[in-house]
Amino acid sequence: MRLTSDDSGKRQAKALRRDMSLPEILLWRELRRESIRWRKSHPAGPYTLDFYCAPAKLAIEVDGEAHGRGDRPERDAARDAWMSEHGVSTLRITASAILRDLDAALRLIVAETEARLSLPSRAPTSPRQGQGTPKR
Repeated sequence: MRLTSDDSGKRQAKALRRDMSLPEILLWRELRRESIRWRKSHPAGPYTLDFYCAPAKLAIEVDGEAHGRGDRPERDAARDAWMSEHGVSTLRITASAILRDLDAALRLIVAETEARLSLPSRAPTSPRQGQGTPKR
């Protein structure tokens, strides 16, 4: 099933692409180096996903500290349920975890993506860990 959004959702997603937080920027920089295509600020029905991998049907949500307050936990649960009904799994990673250990966050994402694609597991490479960025 293809996730779609109306024109207002597409406009909102476009605006969010320009206003990414630092953890989102850092994660996007690394996801772009992966061999599997990711989309940022992807409209999906009434929602805009931080990052989306269509082949794996996997959404990545970067949660700031506000996600633990007020009605956000309930709204996030409703959003995750809607995504699940449409065959999309949501992986939530805190912004602080990305800032603390970007490589660990990326390893988690790669492992989840490969599990959803049923690919053999591999360790992600990072330019900070070695020479260059090999394409897979």
